Amino acid sequence: MLRCRPKGWGLSESVILIRLRVRDTLQTDIRYKINERRFVVTRPIDECIHVMLSTAIMPPITVAFAPFRSSLTTSIRSVLKRSVPFMRASGASVLIGVLSCAHSVQAATSDERARFEAPVKAVADQRIAVDTPHGSALLPVYADHPLNQPVPDVTRVFIVMHGTLRNADVYYASGLQVVEKSAEARKDTMVVAPQFLTSADTRAFSLPPSTLAWSQEGWKGGEPARKPGPISSFEALDALLAHFADRRLYPSLSTVVMMGHSAGAQLLQRYAVTGREGDALARAGIVVRYVVANPSSYLYFDDERPNAQAIADGTCPRATQWKYGLKSAPPYVASQDVRNLEAHYVARDVVYLLGQADTNPYTHFIDRSCAGMAQGPYRLARGLAYFAYLKKRHPEGLAQQVVEVPGVGHDGLGMFTSACGLAVLFGRALPTSCPVISGTATPAPGAAQ
Repeated sequence: MLRCRPKGWGLSESVILIRLRVRDTLQTDIRYKINERRFVVTRPIDECIHVMLSTAIMPPITVAFAPFRSSLTTSIRSVLKRSVPFMRASGASVLIGVLSCAHSVQAATSDERARFEAPVKAVADQRIAVDTPHGSALLPVYADHPLNQPVPDVTRVFIVMHGTLRNADVYYASGLQVVEKSAEARKDTMVVAPQFLTSADTRAFSLPPSTLAWSQEGWKGGEPARKPGPISSFEALDALLAHFADRRLYPSLSTVVMMGHSAGAQLLQRYAVTGREGDALARAGIVVRYVVANPSSYLYFDDERPNAQAIADGTCPRATQWKYGLKSAPPYVASQDVRNLEAHYVARDVVYLLGQADTNPYTHFIDRSCAGMAQGPYRLARGLAYFAYLKKRHPEGLAQQVVEVPGVGHDGLGMFTSACGLAVLFGRALPTSCPVISGTATPAPGAAQ
């Protein structure tokens, strides 16, 4: 029997609402409309619940019930037995189906957790020094040129963010493949991939204690590292960008493109909002572009969401907290004037690269928490909704755009090596096959059109 916790439920004249959460990660609302004798699922755990509940026939419920508090491990079945004591066999069979669906999703989630908590298979061979007021440390980095030697021919740098599995070697290889797609860029483009490790990774490879390590989720949102000191992943990115501002090493550098897919795009989007060093590069005449591809969630600046009910009724306070909102932000963010963050962000060259086929709401580590679901059902919808939100807040001055990639789903290499992706990364004119949603400002020179 799957065990879970009832999050909250209530009774109106015609509707019974049962709100369930599975291990504080998956949430569903099941409403039984008494007069119509049918179920309505507003936040489904799995598609099979739709089928079972839409075809179920429940008896009229005439016995009112009062709220009760159960322990963390009260089962769904016992909750519903106490709430609706006169269910017939048809209703019971539906509940068994619901349990089966929820159990299958929870099992998949457990498998995913095991994958991303496992140590990485490879660690980058170069290091960037990260010096902060909280201490100094080293960030592992892949690069196709030695980081301590001048490279006078390099005019463009691609900084590739890895995804949830921290497999920077795979994303580094993807960056190299992007460059291979453009013959004229092979001599003047450098590819770099930072690696944000966890403590499990540093233990598995017996890395020196000076190597930065975060929690599994912490690096995605700029949280302080667990060791060797409380250094934010955003501070690590600041140090990486500062390295490329050194004209002794990169005298010809004119463009830095930061690119991230999935969890790497989550990190990049938050860094594009809060990062300090990008503006310093821009003042030095180095153009910085942020290419945010298919993230699972975005940083909002207020309480507005595509699905704001969970915020309005108070059942999902996390939806407005960091990394989904600015409340309870980590020290790197909280130490800044948050009133200026949005103004700086909308003026930055950000391209949201969205796969038109990235519409599966259950795969590839998608954020299915209530905070994630408040932003939309799947990644494409979340990206389009977020850009519409920005345009609504900024009818003028939004120097950003959405570029959709036809025929590509949640595939980082497919996104970046597509005709649309290559045009965005190299600042070329977009093919007519790439749907574009423009911002509200005149595009910067070199911006994809």
